[in-house]
Amino acid sequence: MQKLKFTKTEMIEKKNHEVRRYPNLNTVLMVEDFLKKHRDIPIPMAELRKKLPKQVMHQTLKIILEYLWKSGKIIYGPRGVQWIYSEPEHLRKMMEDTLEV
Repeated sequence: MQKLKFTKTEMIEKKNHEVRRYPNLNTVLMVEDFLKKHRDIPIPMAELRKKLPKQVMHQTLKIILEYLWKSGKIIYGPRGVQWIYSEPEHLRKMMEDTLEV
């Protein structure tokens, strides 16, 4: 059987026998939307995986949550993950009167 070779543009990266799956934009947006809708209470990671509309691998979800944490959109705590980001008021007002093309 022929050995598979992955390029840097592939979704899977192998280093030190560790496989990391990088999420696509649809998956990141799905997790963001779910956390926005359920922003009132912290959600444990195991429960988050079960309640998402589509199944997401644990490694992929960890990468998404790390990205959201670094960008200041969520917080981690002992009780779970919670959405904390809100759009600045001036951006919201600016977008109200615009025409979408």
